[in-house]
Amino acid sequence: MILKNIVKKNTYQDSVFLMSIAHRVKSLKGIEEVSCLMGTPENKRLLAEVNLLTGEGRKAEANDLLIAISAKERKNIEEALREVEELLVEKEIKRGEEEISLPKAFSSALDQLPDAHLVHISIPGRYVRREAEKALEKGLNLFIFSDNVSLKDERELKRMARKKDLLVMGPDCGTAIINGIALGFANVIRRGNIGIVAAAGTGLQEVSCLIHKAGLGISQGIGTGGRDLSKEIGGITMLEGMKALEDDPDTKIIVLISKPPAKEVADRIIKEVEKGKKPFVINFLGSKEGEETKRIYFAPTLEEAADKAITLSKEEGHKPEVSKERIISLAKKESSKLKDRQRYIRGIFSGGTLCDEAMLILKDLIGDIYSNIPLKPSLKLKDSRISRKNSLVDLGEDEFTRGRPHPMIDFTLRNERIIQEAEDPQTAVILLDIVLGYGAHPDPAPALAPAIKEAKRRNISVVASLCGTEGDPQNYKRQKRELEKMGVIIMPSNAQAARFAALVATRSMVKGRRGLPHSTLPN
Repeated sequence: MILKNIVKKNTYQDSVFLMSIAHRVKSLKGIEEVSCLMGTPENKRLLAEVNLLTGEGRKAEANDLLIAISAKERKNIEEALREVEELLVEKEIKRGEEEISLPKAFSSALDQLPDAHLVHISIPGRYVRREAEKALEKGLNLFIFSDNVSLKDERELKRMARKKDLLVMGPDCGTAIINGIALGFANVIRRGNIGIVAAAGTGLQEVSCLIHKAGLGISQGIGTGGRDLSKEIGGITMLEGMKALEDDPDTKIIVLISKPPAKEVADRIIKEVEKGKKPFVINFLGSKEGEETKRIYFAPTLEEAADKAITLSKEEGHKPEVSKERIISLAKKESSKLKDRQRYIRGIFSGGTLCDEAMLILKDLIGDIYSNIPLKPSLKLKDSRISRKNSLVDLGEDEFTRGRPHPMIDFTLRNERIIQEAEDPQTAVILLDIVLGYGAHPDPAPALAPAIKEAKRRNISVVASLCGTEGDPQNYKRQKRELEKMGVIIMPSNAQAARFAALVATRSMVKGRRGLPHSTLPN
């Protein structure tokens, strides 16, 4: 095996763009691993942990682009480098009839777009505060994709923004949809009257897609970053987002999404909700605490939050797409192919919030679920690479993404894990989330095909949800059609995929409403 590091001095590139380059280059013949990162101390440490850092790479500085490639032969590395160079060629962009070069600094970018009202920041975390303060001083809202920003910097930036009636979405904010424009990992969602404020990227994606599938749309999708509802930050962006949506004439219903916040933060948010005038749907995942009124509703799952918002918007209920009888019949058909020793569900997720939702549903249906992000500490996997009994694993956690693209972009780890679970004679169901939209894998179905074929060869049931819409670049309907041809059972929501997996694994012995369709949304 040959390992080579290349350092390109003073060559900054957006992290999402670098992940997409790594994904494309890794598909070349003879390439084992590829990482394209900025040469920050943290990134070099991550590369060292996965044995992809050389002496040359150690010399890289924070403003340098660091490319690490391992391959079978030197000619493979040379081919990969040519591909990287082609992808890194600076492109010209057009604004009207005038051709202009991509700006190199915030000031020159603002000169080109003087009417801008939002800045997207994706730079090494240690430099975020400096650039963010410049934007806030200019009266601009922020979408901060960058991670590794200190809690202190996050708190100070959000306090500064609050004084100026501005929003700071992030740091580590993966998804937002502002005025119909998708930021980060997001889907093509029609405009409508439901506003969302979310401290969970895939949570925002799932709820907005379910709303879209029901024929409705969203006014705004405001991401907060995962730490916003911590005790240290105090929910500043969620509270400011709520205020903005209360004042927005196009927003009629407001949905809040988060993992359970710190208690004092949850109390503060609910207190502000009680002061509002518009209907609120509150999804603190897994929690149904709080007193419901004619204007305030609590939903423990993403699906139920979307369902309630849809009902409020339509002012009527909507019928399940698939009947209870049909679900049970299909589950029995799938489970009839299983051998007696096949009894466990193995979930392989790219979205942490989707993994959480699935675990919350499954624990009530089949009992304990082991994970690398468990619902309680005693259920943490000793080794995240090895499943135990019923296990759901989030491949988007740092332990899996060090030095490699996110699993929404690169399916290599997911395919390896599918095959690994398929080789376990006790695996009954492989449960997947497949996230479409901007930034995600451009064509998931064929990328998953070899691993799914191996699972189906062993009579394992493969159950998946497709988080996406017909407007997404991957073509939702085509992805669904191709996956179903492989024998994958596609359910209309992540929650329903989890319920169906339980029915199959237990040979349809799950009883009660929670094991059957919720209020299935149109596909």
